[in-house]
Amino acid sequence: MKQLIKIKRALFSVSDKSGVEALAWALHENGCQIISTGGTKSVLEKAGIPVTEISEVTGNPEAFGGRMKTISFQIESALLFDREKDADEARRLGIEPIDMVVCNLYPFERVKNQGVDFDTLIENIDIGGPTMARAAAKNFKYVAVVTDPQDYPDLVKELQENDGALSYETRFRLMRKAFNLTADYDAAIATTMDEMAGELSVRLAFHQAKTLRYGENSHQQAFFLRQRKTADALHDLQFLHGKELSYNNIVDLYSALDAVKDFTNTACAIIKHNNPCGLCEGSDQREVFELAWAGDPVSAFGSVIAFNRKVELETARFLQLDAENKMQRKFVEVIAAPDFDPKAIEYLKQHKNLRLVRFEPKRVTQEKEFKILAGSLLLQTTDNKLLEKKETVTQLKTDVGDDLLNFGLLAVRQLKSNAIAVVRKKDNCLQLLGMGCGQPNRVNSTRLALERSRENLKNEFTGEDAQLERYIKEQMGKAVLVSDAFFPFPDNVEIAASYGIKTIVQPGGSIRDKSVIEKCNELGLAMLFTGLRHFKH
Repeated sequence: MKQLIKIKRALFSVSDKSGVEALAWALHENGCQIISTGGTKSVLEKAGIPVTEISEVTGNPEAFGGRMKTISFQIESALLFDREKDADEARRLGIEPIDMVVCNLYPFERVKNQGVDFDTLIENIDIGGPTMARAAAKNFKYVAVVTDPQDYPDLVKELQENDGALSYETRFRLMRKAFNLTADYDAAIATTMDEMAGELSVRLAFHQAKTLRYGENSHQQAFFLRQRKTADALHDLQFLHGKELSYNNIVDLYSALDAVKDFTNTACAIIKHNNPCGLCEGSDQREVFELAWAGDPVSAFGSVIAFNRKVELETARFLQLDAENKMQRKFVEVIAAPDFDPKAIEYLKQHKNLRLVRFEPKRVTQEKEFKILAGSLLLQTTDNKLLEKKETVTQLKTDVGDDLLNFGLLAVRQLKSNAIAVVRKKDNCLQLLGMGCGQPNRVNSTRLALERSRENLKNEFTGEDAQLERYIKEQMGKAVLVSDAFFPFPDNVEIAASYGIKTIVQPGGSIRDKSVIEKCNELGLAMLFTGLRHFKH
């Protein structure tokens, strides 16, 4: 088997004709015979390239409105026969080898997305293209299969450098791409036909695997792959500095970016174990960072942080890096943002283990979520809606504004259920004051959120000790407690009231809503129903 194969005969039959002339010229200039069909033949001839009509090879006319062009004993044999073992038989049968196939397929998915009728969709199922591509790919030792116009420039260069020949490595790479193309193509057709029959089927394909050091724990293997043919993928992040990302880093990184993607103002999320322990939105990035950190400074140690704006130097300085001792006083694992000021990058690079990642948070938006469980797949649409209504159900009316309400719902939507978020306005910012989540019962989550809030208020208080409790009561009265799901019993209301909370937001829908509302009225709390639950398991 020769490593370099001279391309002496090439068959062109492409749906996407962009750039095809350049590749054909490179082959022609190296003495290659070009065979082509219909529309592709016209494009090449218009460019001045001599072309052999495919019917001269097959002995058959193009027929049935173009359904039959390339499928024939002559073409498939010219692609498939083993150049060494089958050489004598090929000569007896009058089969001349074809050394390259250049084909891309009818645009089935694009046509489907245009909403065409069923008959038009069926006509855009390519048969000859996949047949040729698979035949050439199977025989890649002797045949090059080109299915992607993006490969043309590199192929032209290699052909020019090697007097019209291609390497084994190139043919192997092109073979892999061809088989992936036909696999994706057939999957799209099959799932579409199932969909039209009223059945849901899913085929997932991922590639570009990156091996991670280990998984959630050191004894687990882990890989990071990109979904094929998707426009946006976390896999595309730009790694700017630091140690390689771990499995847990990537999971938390997604949560951090997802937490800030929907805010219109400057936002910062601080993620620990896949939950935001700090979240803030405002206009001044440094202030936003400080208030997010203040949400739980202890838990912020070793966290993953995301911003939805370019990180400025003044923001970075909040970490208080010690250049002389190469120490990071506020230790974090990862900082991600759409961009970084060059001076901020240089400042943050003082700590070699801090990872810096450039990625636009809005690119983590996805329509569907998957969970693979023991040979089974759970599929759901993404939770991308905040509320159905805004209904005050208590005697005491709430004046919570849309900005704080939306912030609270965005916050609680990120927390593992059972989830409670306590949020407030502070100066020009909206802050997650405290949170509780992941508990088997909502009472525990409520206590955790309120205790965290109380602790944060104690930490920020700068007045006389005698005024502390008054300050806490005043601030808790201005805060809003948001629940991801309904209160099944009045006990959560009683706990909230004992901490000074005056406003509660929850979806409603419990069979005990009436008793919960009555308890609010009894204790002087306002309650707002949103009509939409936000469980996150």
